[in-house]
Amino acid sequence: MRRIPVIQLGVGNVGQSLIEQVAASRVRHADLFDLRLDHVALVDSDGAIVNPKGFSDDSLSNIAQAKAGGSQLNELSNGHVQCDPAAIVDVAGADEAIVIDVTASQETIPALLESLGRGYRVVTANKLPLTESYALFQTLTSSRQLRFETTVGAGLPVLSTLQSLVDVDDRVQRIQGSLSGTLGFICSQLDAGKRFSEAVREAEHRGYTEPDPREDLAGSDVARKALIMARMLDNPAEFEDVEVQSLYPREMDDLTINEFLAEVDALDEEYDELANEARASGKRLRYISEVVDGHCRVCLAAVDPDNRLAHLQGSDSMVVFETGHYRDNPLVISGPGAGPTVTAAGVLRDIVGLAL
Repeated sequence: MRRIPVIQLGVGNVGQSLIEQVAASRVRHADLFDLRLDHVALVDSDGAIVNPKGFSDDSLSNIAQAKAGGSQLNELSNGHVQCDPAAIVDVAGADEAIVIDVTASQETIPALLESLGRGYRVVTANKLPLTESYALFQTLTSSRQLRFETTVGAGLPVLSTLQSLVDVDDRVQRIQGSLSGTLGFICSQLDAGKRFSEAVREAEHRGYTEPDPREDLAGSDVARKALIMARMLDNPAEFEDVEVQSLYPREMDDLTINEFLAEVDALDEEYDELANEARASGKRLRYISEVVDGHCRVCLAAVDPDNRLAHLQGSDSMVVFETGHYRDNPLVISGPGAGPTVTAAGVLRDIVGLAL
């Protein structure tokens, strides 16, 4: 059986789900592909745990449970302090390995570069390395030994579809999407007549937002997704080139999280007016991303009822591709665009695709 060492950076919610899915797929991978994905190292923000011979599924499950319970890897009996993810790449001890980045950190960039330089393959769900400088994006993606499907749309096949269009020279004229489950939920609440503050607090209560809801409301996460798609079209854009509309005034950045949640009511009147205007004209509010002729923008917009984005509900995501071949009837991808389970499933598809 072909054994591929796996080094996993990040053991948060997505990383824990990935561990479970790898173990659940053991028999199928063996039967179909004569393949075993063998975790040899796990790394979090403070430490690492390493076994060059590979962890058993029971050991991986215990580690994932410890992380879910709030433990750090360096606190486990066989864990240790590790502040240099790039150094962990050495533990594979093989000619081939797959390095997985399921963090949300820029600190993994040296490890990704080191891995690709060794000829290892890399799968990342982390948008930050791909939205640093365009030069770094080119370095990371030039060999096609890196897959990053889940950076846009979680488990939805957004980027693989875009790459297939590029590969056959089907000119992509416009990409429009709703790519934040959090902001999609808030917009659906506004459509239903809820006040902005109610929608934000409900999203926070349900766990849809980041710990600080302003990270979602600022639009930066959606902007990074738009930038990745633009760069895949050979647009040498930088993050600063993306036109971004924040859903709160930036002077509220100085508030604590609790202060912000207490004072977000101050924005209700503005969003009541926007929602009422949209409703009166038969439109729906959506936080959209758009890539047209190399220009990227993300903003709150009132979309016409015949716009496919108008029919989105809750936290689902959608991307609409208008191309030379899909001009009159655009190509649409829609479904759950967030959540640790679907994101981990997308990461696993990327891993298997690189392994075969």
